[in-house]
Amino acid sequence: MKKSIWIVVANQAVARTFETKSASGLIEEKTSAIHPASRLREKDLVSDEPGRTYDRFGAGRHRADPGSSQHVHEAEGFAAEIATTLKDAVSKGLVGTVILVAPASFLGELRRQLDPVTLQHVTLEIIKDLVHLDAQEIRSRLPEFLPRH
Repeated sequence: MKKSIWIVVANQAVARTFETKSASGLIEEKTSAIHPASRLREKDLVSDEPGRTYDRFGAGRHRADPGSSQHVHEAEGFAAEIATTLKDAVSKGLVGTVILVAPASFLGELRRQLDPVTLQHVTLEIIKDLVHLDAQEIRSRLPEFLPRH
């Protein structure tokens, strides 16, 4: 029996997983997840304003740069959740091939979160934000024959 092909279509706020048994078949939505924190404004994600600091020279005083935004942190957490789901599916033998479809910044974060075994099952990465499309339209944006693991 051939293992399923999973197509993960995601961005920083939404992840949808589709499945097909055939490299040229239609895809069916399995799951979807929404990460509401990614839709909030930065000031709604943090409880405090950035600290204040003094200039190295002179009498200037200004806000300290927080280093990284809370949105980046939230995206990392959401990518880790998706990666855990994929790892579990691969380890249980539910999926043989994984195709990732996401905007460039989130695709990179998702790839960083995947463990080496799951990463070996990724056969195609498409840099596009398609989460708002229906299954038929997403399938039309994929290659006619999906690469298998």
